[in-house]
Amino acid sequence: MRNLMPSNLVAAAFRSYATEYTTIIKNTTKGIVTEKISFGTDIEGMNILGLVLFAIVLGVALKKLGPEGEELIRFFNAFNEATMVLVSWIMWYVPIGIMFLVGSKIVEMENVVLLVTSLGKYILTSILGHIIHGGLVLPLIYFVFTRKNPYIFLAGLITPFATAFATCSSSATLPTMIKYIEENNGVDKRISRFILPIGATVNMDGAAIFQCMAAVFIAQMNGVSLNAGQMFTILVTATASSVGAAGIPAGGVLTIAIILEAIGLPTNDLSLILAVDWIVDRTTTVVNVEGDALGAGILHHLSQKENTRKQHNLSDVYVEAVPNLRSEEETSPLVMHRNQDSTPTDVSLPESKESVL
Repeated sequence: MRNLMPSNLVAAAFRSYATEYTTIIKNTTKGIVTEKISFGTDIEGMNILGLVLFAIVLGVALKKLGPEGEELIRFFNAFNEATMVLVSWIMWYVPIGIMFLVGSKIVEMENVVLLVTSLGKYILTSILGHIIHGGLVLPLIYFVFTRKNPYIFLAGLITPFATAFATCSSSATLPTMIKYIEENNGVDKRISRFILPIGATVNMDGAAIFQCMAAVFIAQMNGVSLNAGQMFTILVTATASSVGAAGIPAGGVLTIAIILEAIGLPTNDLSLILAVDWIVDRTTTVVNVEGDALGAGILHHLSQKENTRKQHNLSDVYVEAVPNLRSEEETSPLVMHRNQDSTPTDVSLPESKESVL
């Protein structure tokens, strides 16, 4: 909570606030008493939470300004595009960098077999988490809202899932997903073309699971025992950072640094995650696009249900209105009715009669 409001934005780029404890030994009449006193201090590490909160508040303020704030928004957009170009250049050297990072980590390890075994357990745990979430939790949510078989719905999306597994990219799977969810599952194109692009950007439940697993794995590798507060921080930070993860291969790995900084773990061990990410990222992407598809299916069902209810209400009004128009039992003597027995071929004026009390 203290890191959410940094006192200095420049200092927040490389230092964060933390609570540390010191032990004081007092000699009292009851004997020696040990007292633990807490105090605040600054530690090395970027204050991601404070910077993110400031960015959100600044973005709302710029939007509130209207045309005056658009100039600064265009500046940040251009700055972001330039940064992405630099990142694309750096990505060409990633294989070489990962080779040396992993090599240095293997040299540092006293037991290489233990490292390989730990990575294997991490991979299996992450894939198992994705299977549980994608095979049970997401279909159960779809069933609760629609009362339909979710696996029949998912069976029509085998090709998009295969694309996601092969490309490890939610953005690359988007065109295929839109095509098949409209043709095979009959989802309204107004819903699919609105929900799926948003989901490919912000709905990263598979990435959130993977990031939590990676943070706990790195903590165990460093012999750090996570308390309840740190576990809660991992959950909240992983959920928030997965929203900003790019829908590209290994897009969620870089956001793990945010989680590690939030709980005070070293970011150097990210090289281990990068070394095996090409395996875990495949099931991560499949779960991401599955959540997008089921979300579109739920919204389509709710939309159809609402349209059916409105049409039913309109038909009820029409049925009740027809007899009232033809009723001859009027209470006013001034109301006149045409004779319903007259034919269209009758050239004479239609016979009329007065309503009597």
